[in-house]
Amino acid sequence: MYIPAHFRDYDLESIRATIRCARLANLITATSDGPLATPLPLFLDESEGKHGALYGHLAKGNPQWRTAPIGEALAIFSGAEAYVTPSWYPSKRQTERVVPTWNYIAVHAHGPIEFFEDPKRLLEIVTRLTNIHEMSRATPWAVSDAPADFIAVQLREIVGVRIPITMVEGKRKMSQNRPTPDRVGVATGLAASKLAQDQEVAALILAQD
Repeated sequence: MYIPAHFRDYDLESIRATIRCARLANLITATSDGPLATPLPLFLDESEGKHGALYGHLAKGNPQWRTAPIGEALAIFSGAEAYVTPSWYPSKRQTERVVPTWNYIAVHAHGPIEFFEDPKRLLEIVTRLTNIHEMSRATPWAVSDAPADFIAVQLREIVGVRIPITMVEGKRKMSQNRPTPDRVGVATGLAASKLAQDQEVAALILAQD
């Protein structure tokens, strides 16, 4: 990922927070048939190694797990993002030398990928993933709520994914390259939007000043 120095996120906890908050990742592998990609939820186990390990699962019918990867896999996580119009820059009125851009947060995690079919490991992954996404509900659903024989059948239809992270890159593009009046102008414009994503980006811009 291309990351100019002023947009690089050096804070490992900030990077991990982006991974935890992302509801869906994109898993990409290079193969002799070309790149393969699957959108899927992944969770981070921070206890494994320096950068942790990612876990999730694919449908058994997905050819990605049957196609030998070339090199490491790449998992892409996206955070808050928003379009930025140059009309929000006070400097526009002075020079007109401005163009539109996009503010966003992204994390790229690299590592060797492992696929597995062991039912015990799959049950653990499915249970942890479910608990993560159910915990905010008033009445969380649990894997154990379903009949054990039904879950066993479902587990036979998926393949586990494990990626021990060897390198992680974080990018937070939040108008850091603009003068203060322009950053304030962008934050003000986004804060007035009806879109929650825009309002989130506005708060992030102001938080860094």
